[in-house]
Amino acid sequence: MRYLRGARELAEAIADATESVGHCERCRMLTDTPLCPICQSGNRDGALLCVVETQADVLALEQSIGYRGLYFVLMGHLSPLDGIGPDALGLDRLAVRLQSGEIGELILATNPTVEGEATAHYIAERLAPTGVTVTRLAHGVPVKFSQPGSAYTSRIYREGSVSARVPRRPSCAAA
Repeated sequence: MRYLRGARELAEAIADATESVGHCERCRMLTDTPLCPICQSGNRDGALLCVVETQADVLALEQSIGYRGLYFVLMGHLSPLDGIGPDALGLDRLAVRLQSGEIGELILATNPTVEGEATAHYIAERLAPTGVTVTRLAHGVPVKFSQPGSAYTSRIYREGSVSARVPRRPSCAAA
């Protein structure tokens, strides 16, 4: 019978979490307050906004020491076949943040997959009229750190990709 009591306590904890946890009003991270701790922090560079696909991406960047700006979490990537379009990613909220004039650089840090690249391209094209500088994280692992057995490859890759981000140029179609 002890396991039933544990199961009830777990069920109650899950129910409490679903009622008290929501999305941050600014970045869409899961939080139990209106603004997440990152958005509340006064130690962040408010002129830098990094767009990521998931909260796990935020955590990965936070483990690196190269980024001290703010985030916007898409909660996925564009996937028309799965019915995931721009509205599902909160791009209207992202556009409002950029129009506030507080953001000087938008860093596209979507995953280097076909969907991630398509999402980054769409965001860059859609938000180009805002005049905000749009950059993309660098991709690839430096040769020095691509050797098998390098325990630090992923951390060094994250740090290097932030510091070596490149300007995003508008496509020919947008010109």
